[in-house]
Amino acid sequence: MDYSSYPRNDVLCIDMRSFYASVEAVKLGLDPMKTLLAVVGDPNRSGSIVLAASPELKRIHGISNVSRFFELPDDPEIHIVPAHMADYLNVSMEITKLINQYVPKQAIHQYSVDEVWVTVNGLDRLFGDRWEVARQIKKDILDCFGITASIGIGDNKFLAKTVMDLHAKKVGIAECTYEQVKEKLWPSPIEDIWGIGSRMKRNLNRMGIVTLGQLARFDLEHLKKRFGVMGEQLYWHAWGIDLSPVFGDFIKTEQKGFGHGISLLRDYSKEEVTVCILDLCEEVCRRAREAGKTGRTVQLGISYGKETGGGFSRSKSIYTPTDVTMDVYQICFQLFQEFYDGNSNIRHVYVTLSNLFNKGEIQLNLFENRAQKNDIGYVMDAIRRDYGATAILRASSYTEAGITLERSKKIGGHRA
Repeated sequence: MDYSSYPRNDVLCIDMRSFYASVEAVKLGLDPMKTLLAVVGDPNRSGSIVLAASPELKRIHGISNVSRFFELPDDPEIHIVPAHMADYLNVSMEITKLINQYVPKQAIHQYSVDEVWVTVNGLDRLFGDRWEVARQIKKDILDCFGITASIGIGDNKFLAKTVMDLHAKKVGIAECTYEQVKEKLWPSPIEDIWGIGSRMKRNLNRMGIVTLGQLARFDLEHLKKRFGVMGEQLYWHAWGIDLSPVFGDFIKTEQKGFGHGISLLRDYSKEEVTVCILDLCEEVCRRAREAGKTGRTVQLGISYGKETGGGFSRSKSIYTPTDVTMDVYQICFQLFQEFYDGNSNIRHVYVTLSNLFNKGEIQLNLFENRAQKNDIGYVMDAIRRDYGATAILRASSYTEAGITLERSKKIGGHRA
């Protein structure tokens, strides 16, 4: 492969190791890398997920971020703490501000709360080469926050991210240039490569592709025919080629729709779930109104409990775009009545408003006062904006089946 025509940048992929657990350890005055600590979503529920485990807990007891609370061993040295999402977001923002002292905002691409890409082109005279910049940022994060970072260095985002996952998490800082792809990436199993999930792994394995090197040597046209544009991307990634931008505003993206869902803490009956659906419709429409958008397509997703399994996801489009809660709810209710099997308990609900339009003139209707329906939503939004998310709620939200009150105490589905 001739790499001479492909762009070379100095890209770092920075990952805060066991971020949630590290923040909690620092708060307790403990060493994040040596203490045994688990961050649990809700310690009052035995089935609650372990959101983060300290590196030492992972090493000694094999606990991972998909383990459950009841799977934690009975070890008195293990510190069990509930999640504090607001703290993690605050620390993440402070780390981003620290990185902003090295590079402009346009060179920072936040990938997740604990992972970020940073393009450090042209910093040689100020801080040294990209290795020296990585070392200094890693030291600053440790000195300022007590958190250990792993940093991958690459000629593009894919290389930086992949070498971070495969090598930097073991040694601290690792680099992969175009010329090092065969040596450092090709021997790795495809499931260890960023962007290849379990389903894609199964599909590739059936084609005899087990390692990244085998994927790189596979026929491109065959991959394109089998997987479309995704197959082409897989092929070029296997050669270490990634043309995604390394500078720009990575926050602003075109909104395709507004969705909101919840995994219920218990089985909901047919009667109870309508309350949950209404609460979700309220949140979806609030976000649409806030963005000045209306939508024509409403989608309802329902997953049943473990006893029966399954569920459905159906959508319906309407002629007049809307951002009115009761309009969306009525469509969801129709979909539920039509596709619900009538017996199964429900554990997951999702509502989406898509096929968006900019908010414009209200379409008049002789049989209803659409202007009044719109005004009600905006008044409720204003009250919540000024006095809090729970300042005004529908009566159904106060019932046992309502979800808004409980969710108002959480960030990202976990305790703030």
